[in-house]
Amino acid sequence: MLPRNLDFSDRDFDALRARLIALARSSFPDWTDFQVASFGTTLLELFAFVGDVLAYYQDNQAGESRLSTATQRMNVIALARMLGYRLHGAAAATADVFFSLERVPTADVTIAAGTYVRTPEVADPVIFRLLAPVGIRAGQTPAQAAGTVENADVREQRIDARGLPNLDVILDHTPYLDGSLRIATPLGEYTETETFLASGPTDRHFTTAVDQDDRATVRFGDGRTGLPPQGTVVLRYKTGGGFRGNVDPGRISVVDGSFSDAQGRSVQVLVTNPAKASGGVDREPTEQAKLLAPLSLRALNRSVAREDFELHACQVPGVARALMVTSNEDPIVPENCGDLLVVPVGGGPPTQALLDQVLRQVTVVYPCTLTFQVQVLPPLYRAVNVVARVHLRPGARPTDVGNAVRQRLAERFAVTNPEGLPNPSVDFGDRLRVEGEARGSLAWSDIADLIIDTAGVRRLAEGPNGLRLNGAAGDVVLETREFPTLGTVQLFRGDTGAPL
Repeated sequence: MLPRNLDFSDRDFDALRARLIALARSSFPDWTDFQVASFGTTLLELFAFVGDVLAYYQDNQAGESRLSTATQRMNVIALARMLGYRLHGAAAATADVFFSLERVPTADVTIAAGTYVRTPEVADPVIFRLLAPVGIRAGQTPAQAAGTVENADVREQRIDARGLPNLDVILDHTPYLDGSLRIATPLGEYTETETFLASGPTDRHFTTAVDQDDRATVRFGDGRTGLPPQGTVVLRYKTGGGFRGNVDPGRISVVDGSFSDAQGRSVQVLVTNPAKASGGVDREPTEQAKLLAPLSLRALNRSVAREDFELHACQVPGVARALMVTSNEDPIVPENCGDLLVVPVGGGPPTQALLDQVLRQVTVVYPCTLTFQVQVLPPLYRAVNVVARVHLRPGARPTDVGNAVRQRLAERFAVTNPEGLPNPSVDFGDRLRVEGEARGSLAWSDIADLIIDTAGVRRLAEGPNGLRLNGAAGDVVLETREFPTLGTVQLFRGDTGAPL
């Protein structure tokens, strides 16, 4: 009665209402009143509304069933799991701190493990927990001792197990820190495994699955693949973490609680962190997982090709970029050896703990060939200093334009974009190399276009002083290992020379 509708994107309320009215007119020629107040029109609009809702549900389900178009984290987790990829959760930052006393103690002072220290904010401080007890001896000068604190809380949960197969336990607290769960039972401690496929009936194994709310569910075996627990089961795990824990030096300055020496006399304890806290990582963004999950199929359980090492390194929480350099790219690298360069999330130098974790990832978790030697190193950062003279548009405020240019430059040189994906604008010199060129380069014209396209900027000043990168009006040449970062930014008005 109506021509077939081949426009499957036109299924909203208005389109359905129009097609229903056309159908009514062709079937009932005497029906001519299609005003809003008509009862028949009300029925048509109700059907159109139901069709609009059903079409939305269909589109949503179709989109969420594919990894490339899914938006809900729970669906990305499930689809990535089908590819054997697991999204990593947050990691806790650690910091080396010094505890000190106002005066030399006359008796030993012990600061117990689990003592909380924090940043000075009243509303929302960053809280750390002392991992091991710290002692200051009587008469010690200076009256201070070093300790390590972690941006995480230790939780404990107990259940009564009866040997039932496929026992699931939902942990009460969030966000769960991957790999932190320790399980003790009357039968002995249980160890975590990825799956029960290789577990026997007597293996004390468990698996964990973390949902979109960072809540972990623990599953035990069924008696054939994994031994079900019996008796009182004690589950100890950690929660917290995140990039926010990477506080700057001197930010940890408050100790919670009161302290006394071995003779019961009250003492005043001070704390500070001389170096920046490190190791804090936010949970893996869904956009990053949608990129890495399909790539993980290229290197399932080994590290052989250059891309294997780089891919497996980027799967380590806290790693934003990686580059494998062999003798083919750099003649100073010996044969059968490779230098794996790692850029951490947020840039800056990677910690030794992160380098060690990456080395384990590419040699133990995903082992390389026995004859190939790998060392994991920080990248060679190349600071790009920007000096520009710009002419402003009429009415533009110099301060606002200067801030906007600096903000855009910071985004241009950021290691990752706001979605957590690698920023394609910056990369190692090896990857910025154009075919036929021996070295990569950062284009002068890209920086010039960025400044000119900023709101309030009319043009750059004429001549070589309009824009200079590292003192020259040309491209910045990068060696294989070099990774560009934003250095100093100096902006001046083109007409007066006044700084912006």
